[in-house]
Amino acid sequence: MALIGYARVSTDEQTTDPQIDALKTAGCATILREHASGSDRSRPELKRAIERCRKGDVLVVVRIDRLARSLAHLLEILAALDAKGAGFRSLGDPIDTTSPQGRFTLQILGAVAEFERALIRERTKAGLKAARERGRIGGNPGLRFRSAAAVRAVNDAREARRDADVLRVADAILPHVRAMRPAYPWETVARSLAKSGSRRPDGGSWTGPALARAVRRLARDGFVDEVVLERTPRRRDSDDLVTLVAMAVNTLENPTLTNIARHLEGIHCRTPRGETRWSVSSVQNLLGQAVAQGLLEDRPLPKPEAPRRRGRPPKSLKAGGTDP
Repeated sequence: MALIGYARVSTDEQTTDPQIDALKTAGCATILREHASGSDRSRPELKRAIERCRKGDVLVVVRIDRLARSLAHLLEILAALDAKGAGFRSLGDPIDTTSPQGRFTLQILGAVAEFERALIRERTKAGLKAARERGRIGGNPGLRFRSAAAVRAVNDAREARRDADVLRVADAILPHVRAMRPAYPWETVARSLAKSGSRRPDGGSWTGPALARAVRRLARDGFVDEVVLERTPRRRDSDDLVTLVAMAVNTLENPTLTNIARHLEGIHCRTPRGETRWSVSSVQNLLGQAVAQGLLEDRPLPKPEAPRRRGRPPKSLKAGGTDP
């Protein structure tokens, strides 16, 4: 059994050192720390902590509010740990999900904590309403008066947050982008990412425009060559078709000749003769050219599919038979 610690604070000004010390004292050999709001469900370090848990391991936190800020999120994390056969322990609360009593206590404390936060929100709203009735306006004074410095600071903070979001998913999207751009349009690359299970930083599915914006940020900071931002050519010459077929072998989950043909039709790619329907023989011819050009040296080539056997004709249609 391994004890995996998780420490979290909400802002960069706060420190996780006290939590780290408590987790080490509890016997945690592996500790992941994070600076993020508790209401943010897309916390990469928390996801890594859960992924590291194996059967019999225990995820340990100092207090329950370091893990989740809502009962729904708390139960979601517990379900993920339970599916792995792992447990959860909070050092500051009498909680240990390896026993039924501990799980029941955890649900009660989570519900109480959520109720307390709801009361705080209601009191905050009431205080703001009372302040407005007395003529006091909340918010940043610089933004209210459209101060250039305040607006610039807010925009810089927003851009920094977006850059950080894109960097979190860069490892998942860049292999597809480098392999498929600019030969494939952005929408096709987005569909390829969806098939691989890659998601946007906010958890949604990738779209062509959203993917293009994210890659522009990565290219601006030097994480990918700007050649991927070039416009997809409309007319494809023979060499371009050879490259597309080679890319299909590298990206398709099951790159048979038939699947490659259907894939080329799906991205509206025309054959060398300008036709919209691809035949297996055309794909096989381009594969031969890709091998000759050294584009598929490390990949096993798709084998031609065996011809389908025709079903036996009904007895009435055999020689000498008559229709009923």
